[in-house]
Amino acid sequence: MKRIADQGRDGFYKGKTADLIVAEMKRGNGLITHKDLEEYQAVWRKPIVGEYKGYKVISMPPPSSGGVALLALLQSVEKYPLAQWGFQADSTVRAMVEAERRVYADRATHLGDPDFYRVPVEHLTSAEYNRSRMANVSLAKATPSDEVKASVFPGYESEQTTHYSIVDKYGNAVSLTTTINGSYGSCVWVHGAGFLLNNEMDDFSIKPGTPNMYGLLGGKANSIEPGKRMLSAMTPTIIEKDGKLKMVVGTPGGSTIITSVFQTILNVLEFGMTAQQSVSAPRFHHQWKPDRIDVEAKAIREDIRKSLEKDGYTIRQRGPIGRVENIVVLPNGKYQAGADHRGDDTAMGF
Repeated sequence: MKRIADQGRDGFYKGKTADLIVAEMKRGNGLITHKDLEEYQAVWRKPIVGEYKGYKVISMPPPSSGGVALLALLQSVEKYPLAQWGFQADSTVRAMVEAERRVYADRATHLGDPDFYRVPVEHLTSAEYNRSRMANVSLAKATPSDEVKASVFPGYESEQTTHYSIVDKYGNAVSLTTTINGSYGSCVWVHGAGFLLNNEMDDFSIKPGTPNMYGLLGGKANSIEPGKRMLSAMTPTIIEKDGKLKMVVGTPGGSTIITSVFQTILNVLEFGMTAQQSVSAPRFHHQWKPDRIDVEAKAIREDIRKSLEKDGYTIRQRGPIGRVENIVVLPNGKYQAGADHRGDDTAMGF
C-alpha cells in the first residue's frame, strides 16, 4: 500500500510488487508476466445514465452488466402500478420476475468487454425496447425461460464482493463496488505482498451454454481472449431527482447484485421504505437460467408462493441474498443510511 501511495500505478504494476507477483506465478505455474502487468491500464468508461419515473439513474457501464441490466429492469416494470399492488404482492413479484427473466437472457448474449465486442447498449437501455420485451408477458402464468431468447440486434459475478456507499458533508457521493470474485479468490497468496489473487476468470464464458459458479450463462460477447476484461454484475448506482442527490446504493452478491439493487431502489421509490427498511427487506432473485425464483426464508408470503407455483413458477429457498448499502437523501436535505443486517455492515455519519 505504501508503494502505491508513493509511486502510483508503478508501485503495483512495476518494481517490487510486480516482482513478487511474477515470482508467485512461477511457483504455481501461472501465466502472468512482467509484460502483462506493465501493459495493463485502467480505463475510464462513460457511465450508464437513464430515467425511471422522473429519477435520473447513473450506474456502471460494460464490462459490468450491472448498469445496463438495472436500467432495463426499471424500464421493464415502469408501466406497472407496483406501488398500488404493494411490496412483494402477487402481481408485483410476477412483473419483476418476468422482467428479470428477459433482461438476464439479453445479458447472457449481448454483454461483454466493449473493447472486444460491440455491446448494443443503446438498444438494451431503450425504454421502448424494454417495454416491447414485456409486451407478451402474462401475469396469469409463468413464461418458461426456454421460451425467452435474447433479442437480435443489427451488427455483431462473487458473493464475496465488497461495496460501500458514501456521501460527504459537501454532498459529494460515491458508490463503489470491488471484488475478487469467489471467497478468497483463487486461494493464492502472493508471498511478501500481502494480498490474494482473484479468480475472476470464472466470470468469462468458457463456452456457450456452460454456466459459471453462479449459474450464469454467456456467449461470444464474454468469451476468453487475451487482454480482455470479463463481464461482471457489479451495480454501484447513484440516483438523482431534479438535479439533486436522492440515493447512493450498491451491494456484493455475484449474479444477485443486479436484482438486489433493483429491489432496493423500488423499495424506496415505489414502496416508501426508509434507507434501513429498504436494505433489511427480504429479497428474491431470478436470472433466466436456471428457471427458478430463489428466495430468502422471509421473502414472498407462503400464500403468494403457492399462487406462483400453481401458475408455473419454481421457487427455491436459499440463504441470504446480497448485503446492500443504501443512503437516501430526504426532502429536508438530511441523510438516511441503511446497513444490511446480512453482514457485518455499519452505517455511520456526521
